Amino acid sequence: MGRFINPFTDIGFKRIFGQEFSKPLLIDFLNNLLSGEQVVTEVTFLDKERPSVFQDGRTIIYDIYCQTSSGDHIIVEMQNKLERNFKERTLFYAAEAIVRQGERGNKWQYNVNAVYLVSFINDHKDTFSEDFRTDVMLLDKKHHQVFCDKLHFIYLQLPLFSSEVDDCNTDFDRWIYVLKHMETLTRLPWSAQNAVFKKLEEISELRALTREERLYYDAALREYRDHLYILEGEKEKGREEGRAEGRAEGLAEGEKKAAARIVCHMKKAGKSIDEMVTMTGFSVEEIKSLLKED
Repeated sequence: MGRFINPFTDIGFKRIFGQEFSKPLLIDFLNNLLSGEQVVTEVTFLDKERPSVFQDGRTIIYDIYCQTSSGDHIIVEMQNKLERNFKERTLFYAAEAIVRQGERGNKWQYNVNAVYLVSFINDHKDTFSEDFRTDVMLLDKKHHQVFCDKLHFIYLQLPLFSSEVDDCNTDFDRWIYVLKHMETLTRLPWSAQNAVFKKLEEISELRALTREERLYYDAALREYRDHLYILEGEKEKGREEGRAEGRAEGLAEGEKKAAARIVCHMKKAGKSIDEMVTMTGFSVEEIKSLLKED
């Protein structure tokens, strides 16, 4: 067992970003994430379990759901596996946060605040590009200009972040490095020079957990590791199926070439196509195709 909490578990992620005592960490991370676009001075945690807009819809649960002092809504989630319709789900979550801002009566003029959805993705598939960070907004298709700045999606594919300690030149890079490697670190780099990382070090130490929190964390960690075990099994199964498919394709190609040589020899021996059909069991079309292959 390491010194620090695993941020990819539910209790680990929410301890670092989703508690009243950890607000300074969340604010610092958001300001580095949104540098040059947004300045967050304060956040208020909102109810993460909100009934769906539709009467028969399911309850929506966010990892962290907060509102800034300027009124913008921010959803931060950790996604350990890219499931089917992942993009559509994040779109639904963000749309839910916008619709909930509606007010009754005819005086409301659709003056909605922006919604940011930030998704840590501890998995990688071809769902996105090969970039670690993907920013998505509503754009004018022809002119590639922002059409509306009320929806922001930021996807962070952690497996694609490859920077080492000496390569981290910004606090945002340092945040990502620490989160990605926290469970295996014996100390947090930069904690001696940066008060935020010093606080992160204190909050994320396992010995800072209460006995009840530690029991909950241990259970969450086992669940997370079981998930990784199953995920790796699925990947290995896919790799094995790919190898088997490759072997089958190679065998089929080899058999095709052998058949082409046989019908070619039969042709040189003066056999007609009808005789080749009778002797090989191939159709006329297959015989003609094999003769072209040789």
